[in-house]
Amino acid sequence: MIAARAAVMTVVLLALSGCGGLLGLGEATRALDAYELRAPTDTPQATRSLARSLIVEPPTSGGGLATDRIMIRPTPLQAFYLSGARWTEEAPVMLQTLMVRSFEDANALRHVGRRALPGGFSDFTLVSELTDFQAEVIADDSLQVRVRLTARLVRDDDGQVLASRSFQSVVPVASEETLPVVEGFNAATNAILRDLTVWALGRIGARLSS
Repeated sequence: MIAARAAVMTVVLLALSGCGGLLGLGEATRALDAYELRAPTDTPQATRSLARSLIVEPPTSGGGLATDRIMIRPTPLQAFYLSGARWTEEAPVMLQTLMVRSFEDANALRHVGRRALPGGFSDFTLVSELTDFQAEVIADDSLQVRVRLTARLVRDDDGQVLASRSFQSVVPVASEETLPVVEGFNAATNAILRDLTVWALGRIGARLSS
């Protein structure tokens, strides 16, 4: 269970500061519960086929986010990891997987993946930076999840950036238990994935029509 603000400090958390290798008592010797996020089930379907390929690179991120641990920020200048829980993959890799699935579910592109098909090439690449991916303690000692991603759509034949946009979603968390926190991450991430997919496909379609 996550206790708010001062209590957050007392639960077993892995600090991100100078003692980054310090584990809570017993945490080094037991398995952590693993959680994964799911791609949105309501991704808007494309109205036409774009007959193009898209490579989705894993988001770049700061060192604190490039981990499979679940980040909690009791204040803007403090960051800790949730005790007893982790993601199934490092956050940037998990986000890459979810982005690929979201584009696949839109059913607009000839190919979307982490890399080009063997012997082939891609038409576009989506590069991004993950700048926020954490639960935050807010003024009334409740929690919210904030996810922020900046994306750039690049044309592969000449490396030109065709469009860029920042996406952010903030979702309140129903309680301080681990599962509601993870559900908050899922809701915030899904909101960004839907907007990102619609935006990128729209920019590709506009480029083909121009």
